[in-house]
Amino acid sequence: MSASYRGKEFETYLHETGETGYAQMVSHPIVYIVGLPGAKINEVVLFDNGEIGWILSLPEGLVEVLLLSVHPMRIGAQVVRTESLLQVPVGMGLIGHTVNALGRSLYKTEPIHYDEMRAVESLAPGIDKREKITQPMETGVVVIDLTVPLGKGQRELVIGDRKTGKSEFLLQTLLTQSKAGTVCIYACVGKKRIDIKKVENFIQRNNLSENCMVVASSSSDALGMIYLTPYGAMSMAEFFRDKGRDVLLIIDDLTTHAKFYREVSLLSKKFPGRASYPGDIFYTHSRLLERAGNFAGENGPVSITCLPVAETTEGDISGYIQTNLMSITDGHIFFDTEIFDAGRKPSINYFLSVTRVGRQTQSKVRWGINRELFSFLSLYEKTQAFVHFGAELNEGIKSTLSMGDNVFTFFNQPMGQIIQLNLQIVLFCLIWVGSLKTSDSANARVLFDKASALYEADPEFRNRVDTLVNSVDDFNALLGRIAPMSGEFMSYLNAK
Repeated sequence: MSASYRGKEFETYLHETGETGYAQMVSHPIVYIVGLPGAKINEVVLFDNGEIGWILSLPEGLVEVLLLSVHPMRIGAQVVRTESLLQVPVGMGLIGHTVNALGRSLYKTEPIHYDEMRAVESLAPGIDKREKITQPMETGVVVIDLTVPLGKGQRELVIGDRKTGKSEFLLQTLLTQSKAGTVCIYACVGKKRIDIKKVENFIQRNNLSENCMVVASSSSDALGMIYLTPYGAMSMAEFFRDKGRDVLLIIDDLTTHAKFYREVSLLSKKFPGRASYPGDIFYTHSRLLERAGNFAGENGPVSITCLPVAETTEGDISGYIQTNLMSITDGHIFFDTEIFDAGRKPSINYFLSVTRVGRQTQSKVRWGINRELFSFLSLYEKTQAFVHFGAELNEGIKSTLSMGDNVFTFFNQPMGQIIQLNLQIVLFCLIWVGSLKTSDSANARVLFDKASALYEADPEFRNRVDTLVNSVDDFNALLGRIAPMSGEFMSYLNAK
């Protein structure tokens, strides 16, 4: 039961409203009520056994209610209106906790303190309250930051088959943004409890509880609670946005959410459409994701960056829900099964990935790297296809293949490791000028780990890297600065 309905008893609500109804028909979790003449859509109702329900529609002579409980309601149960819309508790006290869609802790801990109540459903802010996306959002994942850049306030779909590394990428992004001071909300929609526990353990292991929280529903929870999970998480994100904090909201995942909503819709006798999904499935997701973005604040722009997840089957990105989400979001990151099977992790297909607003947040240096990198990767793919014919390799082809191997070793990034953006740029430049070779991938990874640890722990090294990157406004100029001092950089890294 939500916090706002604990303090009042059934009889109190009955006295306030003077209306009572009875459960006439039950198709769990849908309950049809007779009575309640003043009922409104989205209003909360309270049953005589203490369970709550949410009014979905008002068919003639009845009230259709979605029960937010796993226990079926008995026919004849008495029900009363609460005269309030469904709300969730929000506040700073939720950070560091794992809660359900209605803000209740999943564990028997002390009561969670909250600042206010907010409606689960709210209208997305209009265009007059939005700002252009100009600030980059670092993920700490090299292949994303250099080829598919993201911006604060962007809605970027993460799509791919199961077990291709999507969750690992999301946790790496959460780690990077949490360390940067962003409030991170991880919404687990209808997940196994062990998967929810993995997210909690990752947050605890990396000491991220000061900036992170989990909003979770498991596959054994009530259908209504699973359906409300991403909406409750978005309402909590809007609270932090209004407090002037940038927010990263991860919704894992919306294909599962669509399946549970389809089940609710079929039980409530909505007419099925394509793949038996209801006709309003697009609206169901669009009204959620439109609430994210970059907004005008009192002290400058403040953002809710949303990373919804969509699962594919056998790499098919043309599915109904998948294409719906692609049309709602500002691009997608595609995790490719073939790339995963080839041993490249993260298994991101950068040629099939899209970022519609991320590139406008790039500096000229990053834009130059992006342009050169895509041009080279295209040449590398063509060269590999040419080599498969058994052609004789000249020096130019050997050089291209060698550089491609170096770049892909740099892209292969283990779970839990993040590399800050300026350090990514410097390491890539060292590879590009030929000073940092990765023929021994194990030693190369040790070197990358050492550089990342130095950047975090050594202020002198970090200041040197940042100054070098920020002192130029062109990729070629940066290469010109790094080339003569590359030997010094490598000696410093090897000595530490």
